[in-house]
Amino acid sequence: MFSIISRFLVLLALASTGSWLVYGQWGLVPSFVVGFGLLSIPLIYSYFNLMRLEKFIQLDRVEAMPSASGLWGEVLSRLERLVRAMKGQVRAIEAQHERFIDAFQASPNGIIMLDDQDQIEWCNAIAERFFGILFKRDAQQRVNYLIRRPEFIRYLNDRLFDEPLLIEQMGPSANLSLMVQVFPFSENRRLLLAQDVTDLRKAEAMRRDFVANVSHEMRTPLTVMMGFLETVQTLDLDSAKKEEYLDLMMVQGKRMKSLVEDLLTLANLEANAQPAIQSTVPMDAILALLKNEADALSGNKHVISIENNLHNALLGDERELFSAFSNLVSNAVRYTPEGGKIKVIWRDTDDGGAEFVVHDSGPGIAPEHLPRLTERFYRVDRSRSRETGGTGLGLAIVKHVATRHQAQLLIESELGEGSAFKIHFPSDRINKAP
Repeated sequence: MFSIISRFLVLLALASTGSWLVYGQWGLVPSFVVGFGLLSIPLIYSYFNLMRLEKFIQLDRVEAMPSASGLWGEVLSRLERLVRAMKGQVRAIEAQHERFIDAFQASPNGIIMLDDQDQIEWCNAIAERFFGILFKRDAQQRVNYLIRRPEFIRYLNDRLFDEPLLIEQMGPSANLSLMVQVFPFSENRRLLLAQDVTDLRKAEAMRRDFVANVSHEMRTPLTVMMGFLETVQTLDLDSAKKEEYLDLMMVQGKRMKSLVEDLLTLANLEANAQPAIQSTVPMDAILALLKNEADALSGNKHVISIENNLHNALLGDERELFSAFSNLVSNAVRYTPEGGKIKVIWRDTDDGGAEFVVHDSGPGIAPEHLPRLTERFYRVDRSRSRETGGTGLGLAIVKHVATRHQAQLLIESELGEGSAFKIHFPSDRINKAP
């Protein structure tokens, strides 16, 4: 401030001195012209710099404006530093804003920001997919106009946001279960979060079904055994009848034992997600054991053959693999009518791997059942499965064993044409013979 005043006073003194000198020699008018001229020079220079400043402000290039001399040089230098600092702050804020947006976009949850009128201020791509909205089109629209589920509208109107809301059948295919909750924040705004809990809901349903199925499977043999025990306790039976009842109780006891063993096997497989060990499994010996087991189960009622076209060892857990192979072979025996053919094949594949195949000439399986065969306790024919002693867990065990060995279970079947169950092993699981 003092610098500006002092410069003005110097300029005024120079103009006054010049005017006095001219006035003393030439008179009043010439002295006025000289004084005005001396004062107009800095005014013209200031006007010129103001025009330059206005031009660069309009172009948003103040920090790039050429330097000036004198007082204007100092003004423009300070202005340039101020503009550069402000633009740097704006860029930093914009970068931080972009990072926040990217973080919200990367979230697996749907996020919708609402104003005090419940209008959409912003939403991420997941929210667009969950609720079928489009931000560019639906910005500033009331969210209850776009999500028109009665339970959601009540939840929004009641303003009771302490508990989340479950909305079923959402998403593009109406197959999602969403857990929605609203969180108020600054200036009477709200943040709506939507979490996809479809898999969790399915897991809960599977758990309930599993408990119900286990209870049902255990209740039937227990009821039979208790009935026989009560009969033996209350009635005076001859030894032949007692022997018959004891044999029937033994059958039911073995059925429960098989069920418990399969449940424990399945639980161990599900608890161990690591790949199976790579011990050498001699397939020649395994196939021989499977043949003996199938013959014993069949009682010479089927034509059972073994084809070993590979003669290579398999790398894996021998106990788990034998359990899986045995399940496939025993299923074929159980569900193939008397006189039918069962073929067990061990062969190589074009990709350098190998394939274990069990082919039967049974009644076949309808296409609608094929995707669900590996579900626990899923049966195509429940009564037939119980008659043959199946627990409903065999194919679930086979699938888990295959997964632990990086293999794939493939099922091919047509009604009236029999079935083929294949376990395809990758080349890494084959120990090539020298």
